[in-house]
Amino acid sequence: MRLLFLGDMVGKTGRTAVWERLPGLISDLKLDFVIVNGENAAGGFGITEDIYLETINAGADVVTTGNHVWDQKEAVSFCERHDQFLRPANYPAGTPGKGSGVFYARNGARVLVANIMGRVFMHPELDDPFTSAEAILSACPLKEQADAIVFDFHAEATSEKQCFGHFVDGRASFVVGTHTHVPTADHQILNGGTAYMSDAGMCGDYDSSLGMEKEEPLNRFISKMPKGRFEAAHGPATICGVGVEISDRTGLAEKIAPLRIGPRLTETIPDFWR
Repeated sequence: MRLLFLGDMVGKTGRTAVWERLPGLISDLKLDFVIVNGENAAGGFGITEDIYLETINAGADVVTTGNHVWDQKEAVSFCERHDQFLRPANYPAGTPGKGSGVFYARNGARVLVANIMGRVFMHPELDDPFTSAEAILSACPLKEQADAIVFDFHAEATSEKQCFGHFVDGRASFVVGTHTHVPTADHQILNGGTAYMSDAGMCGDYDSSLGMEKEEPLNRFISKMPKGRFEAAHGPATICGVGVEISDRTGLAEKIAPLRIGPRLTETIPDFWR
């Protein structure tokens, strides 16, 4: 199975680039399943229902989120209407929406996708991500109720992300980090067969500060005083993500490689899919 994960869409430039390129990527790379993190898609803060629907219409099978999931108030209501929309699973019981689900890939495979948020340097501090992941895996084990299992681990600290990867190694197909908006160079297959990358990067303008116009963040570092609001950068977007090939027999990863398309970073598409 060929699975593509695209990192956090940031603002109009990021989401538009994904909408324009994703249908062609699905066709050209013969993708079976696509996950997109959309938590910064609405001006850099949260996601609206219209943006969610456009992302699904472009070919995403699941849209994940993170700490900005509720920044657009309408998300609290529309999350209940859409099974393909995930908020972090380790929110307390009774939180609207859902944090995981089983979905069908284009090749008929059952794909469990779970959105988990870390706790180190993160706000709000949610329930223990390791305990939450254990409950998800126990309820839907790999090669029993799911043919593939993917975790979007939305977290700040790379140490927490790496330890989470080792925690589920051999029990999940793929763990990918989001939130920091900078693609890491540590894509690998762990000893137990789980594909791992600390951060997929963002889909947005890299002539920026994490997808935001750089002047105000720079001002706050220098002066410690706000002069205005953070605004999503509007330059040409670079699409960043990671592709994984998953064994139909074992549900574990066989290949992993980053995907980057756009003007700022060195362009790369997984060679094993060309």
